Amino acid sequence: MAPPKKDTEAINLRLSQELIKAIDDRRRAEPDLPTRPEMIRRALVQWLAMTDS
Repeated sequence: MAPPKKDTEAINLRLSQELIKAIDDRRRAEPDLPTRPEMIRRALVQWLAMTDS
């Protein structure tokens, strides 16, 4: 899944090394090895779907 090309805004985010390692470990489990930003997008979409009320 490629990031959207319009109606987007860049954000800058600092994460602990522990969290980065966890993201990297999780993305390696994906069949298409997403980039870090793409894995974070996927996690946010999934979280938002779970918390949508």
